[in-house]
Order: sequence, then structure tokens, then C-alpha cells
Amino acid sequence: MRNYKPLLYILAIIKLLAPFILQSSFYQPHRDEFLYLAEGRHMDWGYMEVPPLLSVFAWLTNLFGGSMFWIKIWPSLFGAFTFLLVGKIVLSLGGRAFALILAWLPFVIDGYMRLFYLFQPNFLEVFFWTAIGYCITRYIQTNRNLWIYITGIAIGLGLMSKYSVAFYTAAILGGLLISRHRKIFLNRHLYLAAGIALLIFLPNIIWQYNHRFPVLAHMDELQQEQLQFISPADFIISQFMMNLPCVFVWLAGLAFVVFSEKGKPYRPFGWAYLIVIVLLLVLHGKDYYALGAYPVLFAFGSVYIEESTLGSFRWTRYAMLAFSLALGLFALPVVLPLAKPERLAAYYEKTGLNKTGSFKWEDLQMHPLPQDFADMMGWKEMAMQAGVVYNSLPKPQRDSTLVYCRGYYSAGALNHYRREAGLPEVYSDNASFLFWMPDDYSRFRHLLLVAHNIPGKDDVVFQQFEKMTVKDTMNMPLFRETGMKFILFENGNDSLSNITRQGVAALKRRFIR
Repeated sequence: MRNYKPLLYILAIIKLLAPFILQSSFYQPHRDEFLYLAEGRHMDWGYMEVPPLLSVFAWLTNLFGGSMFWIKIWPSLFGAFTFLLVGKIVLSLGGRAFALILAWLPFVIDGYMRLFYLFQPNFLEVFFWTAIGYCITRYIQTNRNLWIYITGIAIGLGLMSKYSVAFYTAAILGGLLISRHRKIFLNRHLYLAAGIALLIFLPNIIWQYNHRFPVLAHMDELQQEQLQFISPADFIISQFMMNLPCVFVWLAGLAFVVFSEKGKPYRPFGWAYLIVIVLLLVLHGKDYYALGAYPVLFAFGSVYIEESTLGSFRWTRYAMLAFSLALGLFALPVVLPLAKPERLAAYYEKTGLNKTGSFKWEDLQMHPLPQDFADMMGWKEMAMQAGVVYNSLPKPQRDSTLVYCRGYYSAGALNHYRREAGLPEVYSDNASFLFWMPDDYSRFRHLLLVAHNIPGKDDVVFQQFEKMTVKDTMNMPLFRETGMKFILFENGNDSLSNITRQGVAALKRRFIR
């Protein structure tokens, strides 16, 4: 029998290298990547937004210099690992070359290309969802308890990367309970594996408890600002649009596990998918929250299609590949920023892509670029402008000036580039940056604010200064944060230090038990 493992590894290497080759060098880290890189400079068992596992890779990235290569290598590596797991499922089901290629295509021409190039918790989440699916598949195939224990480890590490791994865990357990595999709940090894998962996750549970569960505050904020605006219809449509070039692969996978006799042992994955979708619909989850549920379906679907296109139907394989490649390559400039912003905007306008949902931002308005792309530029320029303003001050004034940002993204960007820009450590009370605010402000008499708007009279701290001057404004039209102001507040009065200290302490007290 022919060995298809060399092809599997070649495809994984291509997946690893492709985004480095394709993405334009014009672009900088994504706004959210700056937050996670900052967490790597403040190692802890938890953060306001996420569990701690991503901060380990952030710490390594910062240790190696924080270049774009080191920021992007981790999601790219885990993207290749995720495909390897999918490919191994394909081979375990008797799949051959065509099935491997079908299972690989979503990783290089679909939304997974972007997901596995952004240094965000999603790349770990999707990997661990897939790892859980792989382990359950191997348990079904071999009935070896070893796979139950590896599943427990994958769940524990997955929960340390993103809490939504709990959704897939619950969905898989629900799928097993509904199916003929419910006897697993009589297996003591399942409960020992659950104990291992809990033990791995325990440090974060303790951290959350000691900080009054900030994840709940974060989720409430997310619900108020974003999730409540997501309609069920948009969510369902997006499931097809995100996977459109290879939509027939995951649909075939779902059909395989739900309807076919050969797929009957794997029926828990069909139930798990449906449970995940229902949970996210009820909770108004974002469309990409479901991305982790598809890789296992790609494996099943690719094998099912390969077996269904033997003999006289073999010609349909070429039609499927042509459809996927044509549509995928056409839309690839929406998945990754392959050219400078102005050129991309012109392409979107010419092709009509700018009328699709990818161009609707969180403000529910249509824009010239996808929101992610508008979040991948302008940060270094912002840091350099802030540096010019800061370094234009006399040295005694610089030494007593606090640089403060309204948003975690601007604070993270300024800190990332601060050595080049000649800036001191930059602070914010937004997101996890609140935990890193100083406790003493006695040496600060001046403040450089980086924000879109001038503070109103109800913002008490800013009323303690004698003078306010807008020193500069960002002008980069396609940058999401264009219009950002650099505002200098000078000559704080004697009450400034105490008012600031008390205000920050009050914010922190919400998260101290």
C-alpha cells in the first residue's frame, strides 16, 4: 500500500511557509497582538481577557526580539500542526492523496489562513479543538484508554489557552452521550482524565477567583459592545461564507457522520457540531467562534468525497478543485493583505468584494478595507509621533511626564516600539493594562495622552492640570485609528497625585479579593 505520509508533511510545510511569502511586508502586528505581547512582559496565571498559555509564546517572542517573524511563527506552526492532525485522521480512515489535498485546501485558501497567521488565542483554541477531536477519533478506532488521557491533557491545555474550549468539550461529551458511545461514561478512566484536565486548569481558576473573575466583566463588556448586535441569520450565513471555497468538504463531512453507515461510529462529531452552533446562536457568539468545529469535519468530508468519486465520477474531482482554487484565489486578498492598502482598496472596489460582509466593521458600517487589515498598520507611525512629542519636551519635564493611552491597543503599540521611539513605559487602564498601572504618581506633574477625544469636564484627573495642548494628530486615512490625538497636559496641581492614585486604586479593587 502506498505511503502518503510524505505528502502530508509536504503539505504541512507549505501551510507553514505560505503566509510568510504571501502577506505584504507593509503590514505591522494586529492591534490585539500588542495586548498579548504585553502580557508576555507581565507573566501571570491569568489576564483580564484570556488564560495564560498564549503569554508563554509572547514571552518567547519578546525574548527573541519581538520581530514580525517571531510574532507570526507560533500561529503558523500551530496551523501546520492542526493540519497534521486533520491529515492523520484522513489517513486513519483510509484516505489517499486526493483526500489529503481536499483536507488541506481550507488551510491555505480559506479563513484559516488568516486565523493561523494572527498572534491571538484563536490559533491555540482551534488547534486544541482539533486535538480533542483527533483523540476522540483515535479512541473510537482503537478503544485504547490512552486516548482518553491525552484528551484530558488537550482539554486542560485548551482551557489554559481560551475558555471557549469548554464549549467544544461540552459538545463532544453531549455527542458521546447521545450516541452509542455513551458507555464511555461508565469508564473510570474518563473521570481520571477529567481530573487531569482540572489539575492543569486549576491555576487559572485560582487566579480568576482571587481577581473576582474578571473574565465575567470582560464577557459582559463584549456582550454590550459587540455580541448583542450579531443576528442569528448573519451568524449562519457567515458559517458558509467563511468556508465558501471548500464549503462542500465540511458539508460532506457532516453528511458522512450523520447519515452514512461507515460514518456511524463518528456520529458524536455531528452532534457536537450542532450543539456548538446552537450554543453560539443562543449566546450571540461571533461567527469565527465556531471555526474550531470544522477541521475534523474536513477530514471526514475529504475521505467521503474521495470514496464517492471513484470510477466514472472521478472527473468531478477536477471540477471541485477548480471551483475551490478559483474562488479561493479570487478571495485570497480578503483573507490576507497581499498588497498595500490603497491597492487592495482599489481591487475590492473593482471586483465588488467591498460590498460583502467582510467589510462591515464592529461599528456596523461598511469600510474600504476589512477591519483586521485596518488594524495592521499605523502603529509604528503612532509610536514615532508620540516619541517626537515626548522628546520635544525639556528633560526635566520629560522625567515627570506620564504617557497614557485610552486603549490597550495604543498602549501596547507604543510599548512595543518604545525603544525606537524614545518613550518611557506607556500606561493604560484599559483591559489587562489596568493591572500594570503604577501605585504611586507623586513624581508625575505632566501627562501625554494618546486618544481620539479630548477628555470632558467630568474626567476629574484631567481637570487638575493648568494647561492642555493638542500637539499632533495622526493622519492615515485607511488606518482604523486615524485621527488619534497627542494631547499634552502640563503643570498638575498638588491634588493630582492623590486623585490619580485613588482613582486607579478604585478601578483595581474591582478585581482584588
